[in-house]
Amino acid sequence: MADPRGFLKVRDRETQPRRPVPVRIMDWKEVYEAQEKGVLKAQAGRCMDCGIPFCHQGCPLGNLIPEWNDLVWRDKGRDAIERLHATNNFPEFTGRLCPAPCESSCVLGINQPAVTIKQVEVSIIDQAFDENWVTPHAPERLTDKTIAVVGSGPAGLAVAQQLTRAGHTVAVYERDDKIGGLLRYGIPDFKMEKAQIDRRLDQMRAEGTRFRTGVEVGRDISWEQLRRRYDAVVVATGATVPRDLPIPGRELNGVHFAMEYLVQANRAVAGERVKNSISAEGKHVVILGGGDTGADCLGTAHRQQAASVTTLAIGKQPPAERAAHQPWPMYPTLFETASAHEEGGERTYLASTVEFVGENGQLTGVRIAETEFVDGRRVPKAGTERVIPADLVFLSLGFTGPEPAGLAEQVHTEFDERSNVVRDGYYMTKTPGVFAAGDAGRGQSLIVWAIAEGRACAAAVDQWLTGSTRLPAPVAPSDRAISVL
Repeated sequence: MADPRGFLKVRDRETQPRRPVPVRIMDWKEVYEAQEKGVLKAQAGRCMDCGIPFCHQGCPLGNLIPEWNDLVWRDKGRDAIERLHATNNFPEFTGRLCPAPCESSCVLGINQPAVTIKQVEVSIIDQAFDENWVTPHAPERLTDKTIAVVGSGPAGLAVAQQLTRAGHTVAVYERDDKIGGLLRYGIPDFKMEKAQIDRRLDQMRAEGTRFRTGVEVGRDISWEQLRRRYDAVVVATGATVPRDLPIPGRELNGVHFAMEYLVQANRAVAGERVKNSISAEGKHVVILGGGDTGADCLGTAHRQQAASVTTLAIGKQPPAERAAHQPWPMYPTLFETASAHEEGGERTYLASTVEFVGENGQLTGVRIAETEFVDGRRVPKAGTERVIPADLVFLSLGFTGPEPAGLAEQVHTEFDERSNVVRDGYYMTKTPGVFAAGDAGRGQSLIVWAIAEGRACAAAVDQWLTGSTRLPAPVAPSDRAISVL
């Protein structure tokens, strides 16, 4: 364990410092600064000898959190990254983007602020890259098996890296011009700069993983062709179909899906020329949806110097502390302030969107009403309607599932009632040799679940191809850990 009395001596939770708001909204660099080493060591030392580390239960990857907290406290950074990489292929992604369900399960969190697990995690991998401790792990020998992974988000990359290291020949297909999925085109640079992706891809290429960009499977090449060319195919396309809001005025110019806006911003920051660019500069912006994607739109609009930004949520404002029906160690629904919320804007809860208002085909406002609950349903309250000005509206209402892209027609894949790809307890679809991992099979979820499913799916593929596997399988599609060994 770390400092035996650390949680008694250091009772305050001290997270990573953020750059000043007036400075950071003038650029697209990450908002967080590196934590001072002495503070980081003290925070890692708060990890207690709790007997049963419930943080393991809270983390879908089963990260060995107490072990690397102890190693950070002892200044053994190289040992710490080895323990971190033992369960997580991409801690530089999760350390920046995961909402840290492990911290909600921290035993110290019962009566004190939880250990800053996420902060310690990202510090370990950042030091490892700085010290050149992250090196390729090429397989000792190659098999004669080939696998196509369709989709290059965190699930697809985890599948590919694990199977490459097992000795198989793996090709990752991506319809965009660059690898990374939503990590590349969707997550703003102020949350994660794209150099984090590029240096991990350098490692994967050195290990032998092959990448095919600009290829849309189902159109440029059929799924059936992939099946004939490869011994196994993994569907890791994510859940990218956005949820729409079909109300009057939806057709007006100025109403966009959130990802349409965020992807354009990513490309612009990367120096690309974007046709018909959506810019919030000088405009009144309304964001529908109070989740992470909505916060990403908020931070992006600030950096484009919007005149105003209002976030509308149809439900109640979450509580600041755990509700009685979400006791420790459950992951609670809490009112949170992301870095983008610190930068300005108005957050309004219990706001039902009734109509998009416009003139001559152009959006000019949003008609909203207070939300009331009738027979368990959220409906607009009569007599409370008002119009707020809006030049742009971004729909950040979640996703409904993966894009079919010929799966049903070409390989007879089935979809469940939530539009997710149907698979068995070993990630295989109804078609032998075709597997599904990540959001494509489980629906919209967390990055940590995507990586966990990618690792487990890789073990299942390896088992199916060779009859045995030494790859770890942290989770099953049913959210319970099983072994494919």
